[in-house]
Amino acid sequence: MNHFRHLDDQILFAVNSFARNTPGLHGLIAGYAKYGLALFLVLLAGALVAARHRSTRHLAATGWAALAPLLALGLNQPLGHVFREPRPYATHPHLLRLADVTTDFSFPSDHAVMAGAVAAGLLLAHRALGSLAAVAALLMAFARVYIAAHYPWDVVAGLVFGALVALVFWVLLRSALVPAAGWLRAQRGLRTVFATPSDGSVPATRVEPVRVR
Repeated sequence: MNHFRHLDDQILFAVNSFARNTPGLHGLIAGYAKYGLALFLVLLAGALVAARHRSTRHLAATGWAALAPLLALGLNQPLGHVFREPRPYATHPHLLRLADVTTDFSFPSDHAVMAGAVAAGLLLAHRALGSLAAVAALLMAFARVYIAAHYPWDVVAGLVFGALVALVFWVLLRSALVPAAGWLRAQRGLRTVFATPSDGSVPATRVEPVRVR
């Protein structure tokens, strides 16, 4: 355990040293670390638009990709109180701190949990957007360490935990989520927005009768 903590510290110090030597990146990376979750909302919106023309299963997976990070965050909150890990800038005062001081615990990272859950959920719904989300999640994890808000282990555990919540609960709930998405898709007002020829939910074209004169 001591060896693992030593390795975690060494990676943290290496990233913090990189932060000290790259002052020109401070604003960009700190901004992404704080507000970058908005990018995942854009990716989710893109997946929802794409789901208009895809199967009901893809629509259900897209909806789940939006719900999974909320569930993962809710499950993650009690873990922070169990482990009660202090922030790295509190344990190592000599670190360059770009993060705002907070009383929240460090392990696991909430930002990484949500990013991991969205990335895994989007991979179920839309491979290309899911791949972009996975890259964005890794960048978020790095950014949170860069600003000294988390240890490397905090963000790695957060990514894994968020992804596992998204994938495991999709397997458990898929049999209910897909019919629910189909029901929503069939509702008046949503039918013309989400109907696709592939699932047979497109309204039939009306044929006018021919009158013989």
